[in-house]
Formats: sequence, structure tokens, C-alpha cells
Amino acid sequence: MSLKIVVLAKQVPDTRNVGKDAMKADGTINRAALPAIFNPEDLNALEQALRLKDAHPGSTVTILTMGPGRAADIIREGLFRGADNGYLLTDRAFAGADTLATSYALATAIRKIGECDIIIGGRQAIDGDTAQVGPQVAEKLGLTQITYAEEILEVGDGKIKVKRHIDGGVETVEGPLPIVITVNGSAAPCRPRNAKLVQKYKHAKTVTEKQQGNLDYTDLYDKRDYLNLTEWSVADVNGDLAQCGLSGSPTKVKAIQNIVFQAKESKTISGSDRDVEELIVELLANHTIG
Repeated sequence: MSLKIVVLAKQVPDTRNVGKDAMKADGTINRAALPAIFNPEDLNALEQALRLKDAHPGSTVTILTMGPGRAADIIREGLFRGADNGYLLTDRAFAGADTLATSYALATAIRKIGECDIIIGGRQAIDGDTAQVGPQVAEKLGLTQITYAEEILEVGDGKIKVKRHIDGGVETVEGPLPIVITVNGSAAPCRPRNAKLVQKYKHAKTVTEKQQGNLDYTDLYDKRDYLNLTEWSVADVNGDLAQCGLSGSPTKVKAIQNIVFQAKESKTISGSDRDVEELIVELLANHTIG
């Protein structure tokens, strides 16, 4: 059976390069000041989707992402690795969204895309670590969800079998299609870019990108429709402005504190039982442990 798969992917700030300008005064992330990368666990999810595509001829993999115009890079990255198409949700009205508003926007976009068999994404994004968006999308669409997936084992007869990695071990579960799945970082890493696909899609652009850039290959976009990346606004997905962006986000950042860790007095001990015992006694005495 062929499958229609939607991969929820996010462009996130690289947390290895967080500086003093990382946050705005309103408590939201200053994404323009940080290097942007493909959220790591979303790449794990993409690999699971591509494996299903390989195993089920005729299947399609669609990337769905929300963000500013530069988030189109996420769609191109997905295409370079084997996805078939993608949609970018981009609108000033989407800005500042918490998980509730983000899941609302993604769910409305999925309804516009149409019927699909599997919606899959990473367990969580490294810029929030909430693990809420996937389950919230499932709830808004009224679909079954399987979280903490490590491997999709089997799909057939309207069901899917998944191995979950949970605290204390693993478990195998089944669920009906259509379904929402979130994938752990312990799942198989995503395959590298395919050189032929990079050559095929390297000029793929959204309408906004084409308007802003100097195009040397204008005629290609008329001849090769796959180079035209779709971007949707709130109006395009029939979204409610009151449920999008900051307006639809009950989560508010009240304060931000910049904590700088400084090296203090250090102590070197041997591996002897006496030294270890003395260290434990000291840590207990000053309530560092216990």
C-alpha cells in the first residue's frame, strides 16, 4: 500500500551558539541573531518517513514547517534527502507562537493538505524542549498518537506497529491509521543528502524568495513546477487570527535571567577509598548532595 506522509519539521536556533542577543525584550527568541539548523529529532522523524517511502512504492513524503521566510531552507534540506514536496507556513501573524498556537497552525495546514496516513515529527524541538506540539496536533485533528517512537516496524491493513523507547526499556505498540507519531533522538539518524537531489532542487524557492532575489534561472520555474515551493499565510489555511501567534499563546515569558557559570575553587582527589569517603562527607555537610 502507498502512504501519504507529512513530516512536521522546524528550523531552530543552534543552541551551541547562544549569545547575549538570543532573546528579545518580549521574551521571544531573536531568531535573526542565531544560526539556524534543522531540528535534530525532526531529522530522525524524516528518516523514518523515508524508510516507509522506500518500503511502500508510490508513497509520498511532504515537509510541513512554520517560520520566517528563511525556514524554506528546511524544505530544501528535506528535498535533498528524499522528500517529495513541502509547505511553508509564514506570516507575521504566526510569530511568537507557543505550543498551543503552533499546533493550531499546523493542524489547520494539515487539513488544507488533505487526507494523509501518517503525520510524523520529532519528539521535541531543542529551542523549547516541551514535547507538546506533536500530541497537541493529534488532539486537534482527533487522531491517535504514538510518542517516543524509536522505529516503525510495520504498516499494513490500516494499522501501524511501532517500537517505543521509554524509561526503563522499550515496548511495541499498534495504532490505527491515520496517526500522529513523534520520534526520539535515539532513532536512526537521517540519511545524508543525495547529490542528484541536491542538483535537482538547489534552485527551489518560495514566491517570496523569488521576489526578493536576483533570479538567474527565471524560466526554470515555469518549466519545472517542482522548483516552486508553496508558502501559506493565515488566510491561506483559513486560520483564526485569535488563535495564531502571540494572540493565541497563553504561555508568556515573565522574566529572563542570564546565568553565567564561573569556575571556583577546585580540588583534586585520588581514587582511594579514604579520599572518596572524605569528599562524600564534605558534600553531605554543605548540602550539595543529600
